[in-house]
Amino acid sequence: MTFRPNAAVDVVRRNIEAVQNSGDFAVFDEIFADDFTDHTPQQGVTADKDGVRILYTGLRTAFPDFHADIHWQTVEDDKVTTFKTYHGTHRGEFLGVAATGKRIHFDTLDVFRVRDGRLTDHWGIADLLGVLIQLGRLSANTAL
Repeated sequence: MTFRPNAAVDVVRRNIEAVQNSGDFAVFDEIFADDFTDHTPQQGVTADKDGVRILYTGLRTAFPDFHADIHWQTVEDDKVTTFKTYHGTHRGEFLGVAATGKRIHFDTLDVFRVRDGRLTDHWGIADLLGVLIQLGRLSANTAL
C-alpha cells in the first residue's frame, strides 16, 4: 500500500479529536492496530493497545473536560509528529493526587507511526512535572 501523508495526519487528528477530546472508544478500536506498541509508556500502564486505553480512560476520568489544542503537525516517512497542549479540570485522581478542581494545561510532543490507516507505534514526551506543580504537589522551586 502506498503511504499517503495527508491520510496519516487525518488518522492522528482523529485520535486527538474523537478519542482524546471526546472519549469515543469505538474510534479508538478502529484506528489503533491490535499489535500497537507504545515505546514511551506512562508509569503503571502496559506498552500496548490496552495500556493506551487505560491511560486515555484515566485521563478522561481525572479530567472530564480533557482536550488538546494542536499547534502543529509534521510528517516524515510513516511518522506524524504533533505538538499540542492539553487542558482540563482536575476532577479525579491523577499521578497520585486527589481531585483539586484546578485547571491544568501541559505540553506534549507525540510521534505516531501510521500504517495502512492505523496507529502502530508511539513515542512521546509530556510535561507531567508541570502538571504536578500546577496541582500543588510540587513547588517550582523543589529540588529534584
